[in-house]
Amino acid sequence: MPASPLRTSPVDLDTYQSLAGRTLNPSLSDDARLLDAAAGLAEEAGEILGAVRKHQFQQRPLDRDAITRELGDALWCLGAVATSLGLSLGDVAHTNLEKLRRRYPDGFSPDAAAARADEDAPRR
Repeated sequence: MPASPLRTSPVDLDTYQSLAGRTLNPSLSDDARLLDAAAGLAEEAGEILGAVRKHQFQQRPLDRDAITRELGDALWCLGAVATSLGLSLGDVAHTNLEKLRRRYPDGFSPDAAAARADEDAPRR
């Protein structure tokens, strides 16, 4: 994946969260900020899905620049949700990697996906 010409160095998730957090609306309560960020995350995911759907089913060119921007907006919302709950994005990422390690100890396979080793009860 080519680096963006604007990027000067990698940003770790906790640094991103801290820097992006400066743009959170200070007039919102914690609960309002949580709802706003969670709704925004769903909205941004829908915009990404829309771009992919138009490419797949309407033969439009895949607009990678637009998707990059929408992924950034989704990341901002994810950080805002985490901040509202007192979580760090680094801890969220670490927890997810641990779940994936348990679920797919040898990498993805259809059998491992069906077994869901990280869950107590089978999925229905």
